[in-house]
Amino acid sequence: MSDNVVLPALGESVTEGTVTRWLKKVGDSVAVDEPLVEVSTDKVDTEIPSPFAGVIEQILVQEDETVEVGGVLAVVGSGAGSSAPAAPAEPVAGAPAAVTPVAQTPAPIAVEAPVAVIATTPVVEAVAPVAAPIIPSTAVAEPVAAAPVQAAPAATPAPTSNAASDASYVTPLVRKLASETGVDLNSISGTGVGGRIRKDDVLASAAAPATSSPSVDSAVKAPVSMSTSALRGTTEPMTRLRKVLAERAVASMQQTAQLTTVVEVDVTKIAQMRQQVQPAFVAATGGKLNFMPFFALAAAEALRAHPKLNATIDGDNIVYHPTENISFAVDTERGLLTPVIRDASTLNIAQIATAIADLASRTRENKLKPDELGGGTFTLTNTGSRGALFDTPVVFLPQVAILGTGVVTKRPVVVSGVDGTDSIAIRSMVYLALSYDHRLVDGADASRYLVDIKARLEEANFIPNLGI
Repeated sequence: MSDNVVLPALGESVTEGTVTRWLKKVGDSVAVDEPLVEVSTDKVDTEIPSPFAGVIEQILVQEDETVEVGGVLAVVGSGAGSSAPAAPAEPVAGAPAAVTPVAQTPAPIAVEAPVAVIATTPVVEAVAPVAAPIIPSTAVAEPVAAAPVQAAPAATPAPTSNAASDASYVTPLVRKLASETGVDLNSISGTGVGGRIRKDDVLASAAAPATSSPSVDSAVKAPVSMSTSALRGTTEPMTRLRKVLAERAVASMQQTAQLTTVVEVDVTKIAQMRQQVQPAFVAATGGKLNFMPFFALAAAEALRAHPKLNATIDGDNIVYHPTENISFAVDTERGLLTPVIRDASTLNIAQIATAIADLASRTRENKLKPDELGGGTFTLTNTGSRGALFDTPVVFLPQVAILGTGVVTKRPVVVSGVDGTDSIAIRSMVYLALSYDHRLVDGADASRYLVDIKARLEEANFIPNLGI
């Protein structure tokens, strides 16, 4: 008996998906809810678990092919009608049941197994005395020879020598991070799908040498290490997510009239407040308080008074949204994604901070629901997270505005005292850059909006809004 694995609904507006990678091949055993295939949509990349247990009999949609929701991806059967060659299975028939799992792990099969098989299977060490008599010399030419043995699906071949840390599985973002931190990708093992090296693996490896003994001459600092990227001189296909982002960015620039207005904000009072309330905030919420919740709340509150920034152009009509749904940019291994904090102007600082931490974490772990990426009416992007003073962010349709927050940095500025005298003081300063669609928003509208945000942040009267 066979069952069809279909593409499930992945969101309210998602109608199709593209297969990016099969985690199993024909002849492999699969358990219920075991990840079977990776699918990419225009909103999110996700793994599709198998709804049935059995053996993969057919794969009907190949990698890079697109299938509509409800379309059949693969056929899972009991394995009784498997067309795999029976010859290699004869020695197994006389072997004890306890030895059966070992029969699938010898090195000859590992040569043929696609790397995708590593995705969800544990590493099983081969036992040389048993492996030799079980696998005939022709097994290398028949990658599915071990498929008829269904008693131990967890014993799918899982090479441990090079595949687990194969640098070819590393995304550009992780390669860049490894280059910046001086980590050799070939020296670490990945914990991601298929043994893929993730950002956390690189960070963990980078932190390990921190206990090394200091240099004899501590006054002389070693130059910053910048290793050559493994991508240099190579070519790789664009992911579906990158293609979608590219298409939307070009469409937005072609269909809108975009410009950017920048203001400088003194957030010294907020910096001082953070230090004072940090212990109580961590105790109440379990997370640290940074500047982003303050920026998000101030931006959302100001949208109530400036509805043009929280609107959409629909033909010849202007639709003013009834709620302030703040999208915020999250940098992931797959590209830039923007989960949504709904009705942000009604939340307090603790609620916004918790929402940001939760959504950002699940976005990076590819556990976000597709609908959590839709419905945003205004976007906030923290361009200062990597040290940038400010940039000119791109507005993505159908929104008409996006606010970029630069790095908060201390520098000397001129301040005026209560008596009107000027002096130079060290203050915490930040640039706020607002990009907007000039078809709807004028420069004066943008300036008024930014000035209101500036006043809210510099006043720093957020104690009633902390929520702790």
